[in-house]
Amino acid sequence: MRICAVSGQILGAAWLAAILLAACTPAPGGTGSGAAGQSGSPSRSTGDSVFLAKGECAAADPVGAYREVDCSDPAATARVTSRLYGLLPPSPTPSALSRAGDRCPETTDFVLTVSAGRPQGYACMRNLDSPHPGDPGSGGGPRTITGDCVYAARAGQVRETACDGTRKNKPQYRITAIAPKRSGCPAGTALFVSLGPAGMGCARRL
Repeated sequence: MRICAVSGQILGAAWLAAILLAACTPAPGGTGSGAAGQSGSPSRSTGDSVFLAKGECAAADPVGAYREVDCSDPAATARVTSRLYGLLPPSPTPSALSRAGDRCPETTDFVLTVSAGRPQGYACMRNLDSPHPGDPGSGGGPRTITGDCVYAARAGQVRETACDGTRKNKPQYRITAIAPKRSGCPAGTALFVSLGPAGMGCARRL
């Protein structure tokens, strides 16, 4: 989630990378909504030419780093749904990891930066088992999608939260549609949330 407007008025221009990206170091089965990113530096285990290629699986170690494992391994916790090659240059707003997350599938749970493995790039990850923070309304994942909920964090900034109200910050708006620009939002839209390359999130008040 990046910039937003309420009642037709632009309120801010800050890119909230921490909201757009789930943690790359969640504990197995965690929500993935905390830290910024994790370099994929563990040793390879499958012998494939590409580290964390699409369809391969990973397991987290106690310190939060990930290693590639066979998907039948009991330690496997997440699968690569898409692999992006080449590291994006650093940028103050948004971060390279945030921009990589924008290119992942909608229901991605978290993103891994592969900087030590080869080839370098990013792995879009989906947990093998629930919970799935990237699912609509779950309050996490690297992308904001239709069905997600947000709350006003401060003037001009909104953050994603779970729609079921189980988080500390209760949902105030729900994204009902994503349009190329504000004029494409349905009538009655109360909040416009800029989603970068994805377009404009159209939200109604809860």
